[in-house]
Amino acid sequence: MFWLSHHHPDELNRCYRFGALHVCARCLGTYPVLFAVFLLQFALRAPLTLAHEVPVVLALTAPALADWAWGRFRPEGGSNGWRTLTGIALGVALGRTLFVHVQRPLPPALLAQLGLVTAVAGPVILATYRRRRGG
Repeated sequence: MFWLSHHHPDELNRCYRFGALHVCARCLGTYPVLFAVFLLQFALRAPLTLAHEVPVVLALTAPALADWAWGRFRPEGGSNGWRTLTGIALGVALGRTLFVHVQRPLPPALLAQLGLVTAVAGPVILATYRRRRGG
């Protein structure tokens, strides 16, 4: 059931367990909220531009990204409640940028999100990969 939990067995502490299923704590917050926000904006005919959209989207993305990065260096740290909460904020941000993107491809908020994630995730992945390989 990899689609419900993308974590390896040594990282199942990052998941909620429902019987035999493990569900990623952050994804449980992210995806339902992303789809709800996305659809709600269509239902409400939300505008394609909002004041301060880029800083708000980045502010909603940053906690999940920071918690993920911290967790790469401290795998035993953090809590699933916090992961779910940061996932909810991330879901709001992604729901908004996806809503705009499907109507006007590559909006500034989406590009800013992509830049932030790349700037943080790239170095973290490299650092933790090297550390796990012993060099």
